[in-house]
Amino acid sequence: MLLRSEMLRRLLIRPGGIGDCILSLPALEHLAADYTEVWVPGAVASLIRFADHVRSLSSTGLDLVGLPGIEPPTHALAALAQFDSIVSWYGANRPEFRAAVRELGLPFKFFDALPREPSGVHAADYFLRQVGGEGHAVPRVACPRSDGGFAAIHPFSGSVSKNWPLDRFQYVAKQLNIPVRWCAGPEEALPDAVRFDDLYELALWLADAQIYIGNDSGITHLAAAVGTPVLAIFGPSNPAIWGPRGDRVRVAGGRGQWPDADEVLASAAELLGYLL
Repeated sequence: MLLRSEMLRRLLIRPGGIGDCILSLPALEHLAADYTEVWVPGAVASLIRFADHVRSLSSTGLDLVGLPGIEPPTHALAALAQFDSIVSWYGANRPEFRAAVRELGLPFKFFDALPREPSGVHAADYFLRQVGGEGHAVPRVACPRSDGGFAAIHPFSGSVSKNWPLDRFQYVAKQLNIPVRWCAGPEEALPDAVRFDDLYELALWLADAQIYIGNDSGITHLAAAVGTPVLAIFGPSNPAIWGPRGDRVRVAGGRGQWPDADEVLASAAELLGYLL
């Protein structure tokens, strides 16, 4: 047990996609200690603003711990040994990893990386409750906001099955009474789209948008987390569990039903405060 005068050093390990990590932010922040280090996928690292230190998971050698016939990297074990508390969403489905860290006497506590169906609880609330938090969890990524007078549209996601047809996005864009700027990831084909290598730079750009329109995606969660009014278009997934959180968030569709273009336009008008 730590003495009151000692500093608690805590490591938080969170794998997953952009959206999963953003929805976990309230839980991660709830666990902040005297010294807090966070290991996440490299793409997400720049979004973790509250921690004392952030590392990309790929740089830690953690994936080699517990593999049969492979000696755990000494740098990984040395890094893990520095902490009094390790809270991990990594390894919950790797029994060989859990056995290895238990044998090493490392202070791990494991949590499921995804909500267990059919919990009906929103993912952000689920992650927060896992770590003893309460209330309505709203992920936040701190960055300055201004009104750049444009609509940001990201018509992609991590799965083609979650993408509303591009021609419907284009139809909606033509009806808006403000300039439209499209954004896309490195591997997403969209001519003249704005692209960023760093997610925090994308967050700053999204924070200047008057409205954001996109699919069920990590970038949609990012837009909501910076405080931009968000219109999220859902099809097969359940927005009650996976919808973006925020006071100025609207969801169209979901639970296997795609919205039509007029419904999306009406929701956009509500967020923008004018009639189209």
